[in-house]
Amino acid sequence: MAELTPLSQKVHEALKKLGATNPDALRTTDDVVRVTRLPKGMTNNALMDLIAKGYAKRVTRQKTAGYYATK
Repeated sequence: MAELTPLSQKVHEALKKLGATNPDALRTTDDVVRVTRLPKGMTNNALMDLIAKGYAKRVTRQKTAGYYATK
């Protein structure tokens, strides 16, 4: 995880802490914001960074997207 920024690392750890490690245990951005206590914009940017680097996946649902850690 040396290639991740400190914010991305914090968000990745929050996903793991929330138990979002498979497609059946998705968490929303709001869930991650509550755990990390980061602003929503910064959390979204970190999530997009994690997705781009393959550390997380985004699953589109009816109202909100869900995220889970892959690595």
